[in-house]
Amino acid sequence: MAIGSLELIVRPVATAPGSERSKTFHTSGGKATIRHHAQWRIASGLCQSSNRMNEVTVTKRGADRIRGGHLWIYRSDVVEADETAGGSIVVVRDQNRNFVGQAFFSDSSQIALRFLNQTEEPINREWWRRRILEATSRRAGITSDTNAYRLVYSEGDLLPSIIIDRYDDVLVLQTLAQGSESIKQLLAEVLVDEFAPRAVIERNDVRVRQHEGLELIAGTLYGQAPEEFEILQAGIRFLVAPLSGQKTGSFLDQRENRIAARTVAHGRALDCFTFNGAFALHLAGVCGSVMGIDISADAIEAARRNAELNNATNARFREANVFDALREMEVAGERFDTIVLDPPAFAKNRASVKPAARGYKEINLRAIKLLNPGGILVTCTCSYHMPEEMFLRIVAEAANDAHRKLQLVEKRTQASDHPILLGVPETHYLKCVIARVLD
Repeated sequence: MAIGSLELIVRPVATAPGSERSKTFHTSGGKATIRHHAQWRIASGLCQSSNRMNEVTVTKRGADRIRGGHLWIYRSDVVEADETAGGSIVVVRDQNRNFVGQAFFSDSSQIALRFLNQTEEPINREWWRRRILEATSRRAGITSDTNAYRLVYSEGDLLPSIIIDRYDDVLVLQTLAQGSESIKQLLAEVLVDEFAPRAVIERNDVRVRQHEGLELIAGTLYGQAPEEFEILQAGIRFLVAPLSGQKTGSFLDQRENRIAARTVAHGRALDCFTFNGAFALHLAGVCGSVMGIDISADAIEAARRNAELNNATNARFREANVFDALREMEVAGERFDTIVLDPPAFAKNRASVKPAARGYKEINLRAIKLLNPGGILVTCTCSYHMPEEMFLRIVAEAANDAHRKLQLVEKRTQASDHPILLGVPETHYLKCVIARVLD
């Protein structure tokens, strides 16, 4: 399901001038040169020495939510916000005037407050720089295995609504709320100063921004990025197109699960919802043959190109609806030794959980029927609204209906560069189950 052509609101132009602290950044109205940091802080509203920060008052329930470890307060718990502008950083107090913390304020989303800290420390350019570098240092063990990973994972790294992905020397930024959008250019400047990337791209064409009243845009904020280039993951080469591909260029959250799947995979393998062939190519080195299936013609073409890049002659790819293909294979009596199910999120909200459960059960039921005894099932859900317990129950019910016994090999989640913050369950969205058919 690759994303089609995009209208680029901002475009690559000339690189930065050579003055001592000047940088050229691209904006929707052309280009703007930031000559020193203080000037940008004033422009972005972060330098408020002459103005008292706006205050927002919240209920006890809202304050207790933050003190209990979450980072969000919903609009229903906002008591008073005066005339606070959306995107502002505000001081938050409870109804007894006790300090709760400092947060991004949204005047559009149901998530009215996204907390940045629970201290009165000034939130300025240095604060943002330090938070980003702290997140970077926590990825130190990842870089030996790949040059493509998530550098900042929003709430998981205490940087709400901010995502930064690294693809070699190109950085991809997402600012998903009014607050992070208001400092987007500052974030781009920090990234340029600290990492000296070839380019900083924004992929702000995701629907969640509509809840914030923000436009959907994609383009280049700094430098010039090629339309397509290579990345490396666990010894496998992939072509990515961060400006036009799905997500920010690749599904980085499955990186470690693909390595785990490779350790138990064998025989004839089937990779469903293959996208760019990432699971398939990880399996190709240990399996006799691999078939990848995806409904998107663009995804299949990308997977084939990646297979050629890695000389994976035992990997083939087919454009098809996975639900239909699994039924057809069952009728034809086909069998596999390893099957991967990595579908898109079936449950995008609470209301869709029941129909999503039916979809997950169907593909798991049919996959289990296609597995030989001793076969491996790698099955995933990237739906936050699908709890792990429910997903395990769906897989178990599918095994029962298929009259097969499944042995749980491993329960996994998203890669370690997508850290789960305890107290914020929304940061835990990906569930991956590796199981073995015993009979």
